[in-house]
Amino acid sequence: MKKIYFAGGCFWGTQHYFAGVDGVQEAVCGYANGNTDNPKYEEVYTDATGFAETVMVSYKPERVSLEELTDLFFCIIDPLSLNRQGHDEGTRYRTGIYYTEDGEREPIQKIYAREERKAGVPLAVELEPLRNFYPAEERHQDYLDKNPEGYCHLPLKTFRYLRLYQDLRLFLGEEEDTVARMANAAALIQERMHFFWTGFYRADEKGGTLVLGPFQGPAACMRIGYGKGVCGTSWKEERTLVVPDVHEFPGHIACSSLSQSEIVVPLHGKDGKISGVLDIDSDQKATFDETDALWLEKIAAII
Repeated sequence: MKKIYFAGGCFWGTQHYFAGVDGVQEAVCGYANGNTDNPKYEEVYTDATGFAETVMVSYKPERVSLEELTDLFFCIIDPLSLNRQGHDEGTRYRTGIYYTEDGEREPIQKIYAREERKAGVPLAVELEPLRNFYPAEERHQDYLDKNPEGYCHLPLKTFRYLRLYQDLRLFLGEEEDTVARMANAAALIQERMHFFWTGFYRADEKGGTLVLGPFQGPAACMRIGYGKGVCGTSWKEERTLVVPDVHEFPGHIACSSLSQSEIVVPLHGKDGKISGVLDIDSDQKATFDETDALWLEKIAAII
């Protein structure tokens, strides 16, 4: 069993999140890298002790790697926000990764450097050896299990996406047939998230169109031209598009009049080219946001 320490803002949500990661044996709320002994929550809350709300994650490295845990950590923080996550502000809510063995820094640094390259600026995330850690009071442990309607700074759909992402990786396994992977991915996404339409379009470069692939939902457009509609634009621009209101998107192709908002994520083939898109529609406006984009991009990467 190995341990790593993540400071990700309010520890209630961070603990609940890591407790749901396959391979994690235990997640414990506590206070790390402060200047006093045996701090109480009321003391930490003043920001006078130097402690950060932190979660000790005990995990089985044969089931989940430190790189994977670090990658998942970056899915729930704003790495550019200094001493603030969500609505919570103060040095106690700073972000950080604290390790206990010198050999742990390298795999953490690999993910850290990737995120810094993506951001283009230095991250506001501490990466330091653990100096001290004190478990928080019992009332803070498993807070969201005890209080399902309690406060959480993380979007609640984050926890659903975490489960979906892990189950998809396990379910798709080593299957090499792309269409089979798309078919079961569409089914599982639809089953878990209850979107209006979930499916894939495959790039036909010779014809300059996207061709309908496996999907769940009402009948859809058979082909979409390069640069046309939301799907074709995502293909052309090679980026995820989040559309709060499809009727305001220039050149929107109305496969169904019931579709109100949409997210389209490009799929990258082994050669780096766009091989298709993951297209998801909602019958409500403004359904999708940055959380959906982040997790659906991770899901697209394993398709």
